[in-house]
Amino acid sequence: MTYDFSSLSPAQFEDFARDLIGRELKIRFEAFTDGPDDGMDGRHATADGDVILQVKHYYRSGFRALKRKIAQERAAIDILRPKRYVLATSVSLTPANKTQLAEVLGPALKSPGDIFGLQDLLALLRTFPDVERAHPTLWQQSSTVMKTLITNAVADAFPKPTAVPPVLAALLPNASGSGTATPPERDTIFIIKSSPIDDEFTLWLAPKLEAEGYRVFADVLTLEPGDRWRREINQALEHRAAKVLLITHNATLDDPSVQDDIDIALDVANRIGERRFILPLRLGAGPKVKGIGDTVAIDFVRGWGEGLALLLEALRRQKVPLESNAVLIDPNWELFRRRGAVPLINEPERLTSNWLRVVEVPDFINYYEPNGASDPSKLKRTLARYPYPTAIQGRGFLSFAGQVEINDAFEELGRFRLKLSVSLPKFLSEGIPQIGLEPRVASNALIGMIKEAWFRFCKARGLVEYVYSNNVGFHASPSLAPVGARIFWGKQGDRRSSMLRNIAKGYIWQYGVTALPATWPFWHLKLKARVLFASDNGTSDGLAIDDPKKMHKLRRSICKGWRNKQWHGRMQAFLEMLSGDNAYITLRLSAENDLVVEASPTLFTSPVSTMLPNIADADDEEVDESTLGRPEADVEETDA
Repeated sequence: MTYDFSSLSPAQFEDFARDLIGRELKIRFEAFTDGPDDGMDGRHATADGDVILQVKHYYRSGFRALKRKIAQERAAIDILRPKRYVLATSVSLTPANKTQLAEVLGPALKSPGDIFGLQDLLALLRTFPDVERAHPTLWQQSSTVMKTLITNAVADAFPKPTAVPPVLAALLPNASGSGTATPPERDTIFIIKSSPIDDEFTLWLAPKLEAEGYRVFADVLTLEPGDRWRREINQALEHRAAKVLLITHNATLDDPSVQDDIDIALDVANRIGERRFILPLRLGAGPKVKGIGDTVAIDFVRGWGEGLALLLEALRRQKVPLESNAVLIDPNWELFRRRGAVPLINEPERLTSNWLRVVEVPDFINYYEPNGASDPSKLKRTLARYPYPTAIQGRGFLSFAGQVEINDAFEELGRFRLKLSVSLPKFLSEGIPQIGLEPRVASNALIGMIKEAWFRFCKARGLVEYVYSNNVGFHASPSLAPVGARIFWGKQGDRRSSMLRNIAKGYIWQYGVTALPATWPFWHLKLKARVLFASDNGTSDGLAIDDPKKMHKLRRSICKGWRNKQWHGRMQAFLEMLSGDNAYITLRLSAENDLVVEASPTLFTSPVSTMLPNIADADDEEVDESTLGRPEADVEETDA
């Protein structure tokens, strides 16, 4: 991945360079707080002198500005008298550029090779990719890195294959490692089937047999394709099978693996002298099986429940071993059923998140204190009327406004002085120690200020505010989204439309969101979908419902049929309603500072996709009755 490091602030670029250069030199650089750096951004102390690292983030300014700045700091560098001086910069450098910088730096620089320009840093990133992953602000727009992270997460989510699956190893002879020559007990019912054709029936049948006390095995328990463990499965079949259940229909009997298992089962039947060793289970039309053609099959065609009753009776009559007092149902049946419920396809898939990326924030946050005595309650009332977000801390308050703006806004309350101005990265990582503000409290204060800016923005847009148990949601109002009206969204040439208000089962539903600000792994707003209901009384607003339990029941019934396309479309339409023709949503933090958010959700790419049904067109689903609530899911009018 190629970077120009423009996504990193100067402080973030310093942290990144310390990590990367430190890995290359195999040393650890000390880090220092913001302020005068005395010619160094990192130091590695040794007995015979210090290794000094200086970092210059001059990707916008270019080489001339970098050279001029180094010349200004030459005196400070000479005073340090380091054992070794290393310079890292985001500026692209030529060999001639490095020679000129070496002349400016003087004897502190031992070699031009200790000057790391843009291309040098990119080369080191290829050598140390873990440093790239450790700095999310660097790669937050890199689909390559995101794909790697998602791929690793998907790989970690699946079980890792072992030499032999434990459930199969337990059936093999001498599985305990005792080395005894005693023949193992024949206590297991083996199901011969074709994968994946018969998986659904097997996953239904096997747990029911285990519930009766039988021990059951089928190749799905290996959680791998059957051929992977073919030799071990055949060995277990030869030594542990008390009975073999053969699923019979055309598709199964055409499977070569099934024919191999039948041959082994017939050999075992001949060896132990059991002519009813194999019980065919008929699931459909199929040819006679050589060797068991005269065996009466148990019929599952007329119904699986009826067939199960016949099978259990046959197993009882033939005295197949069971432990009715120690029933144990293997959880792997259910695990495999869930795993196979949504098959994965080895194709990449574009995913739309519910995150809105923050693309612009102020550089600093300010702390103001009154010049003299002040009335805390009066200050609180005045801040509540102030049109921009603030947060009271101690005697003063936090704000993104400058001194002149504060003087004008709070003139009648008194004079306030700017006591501290702190960069946002430092504010989040360190808080403000001078006033006792810890990082966690600082982060909460910042999140609260962003929420306040969001609230003011939504109210100004005319959205309906609703206070939920854990947060505030804003919904489409009748004036912005009349009942049944479609809001168009999407790129030109690929326009879609979705409803934000409509009537279903006698209730007006209106879509909305709660915005949850976050600063990790990058600054963003996470949107949580909300649906609010009112009784349809013929008016545009409807009759408000004050009963939270009834509101919950309505969400469970009316929204139950909404598919992913509905939720996705409504979120996109909601954002289109907020932003209009603008690609960004601007939250005002002061008269001169804004927090700018992308109006389109962040996209990610998954390395795999799923075989989910996707039949109906996205717009057709808006009028599909199932998306407006299942008819049979009547909502009770009384409390549960």
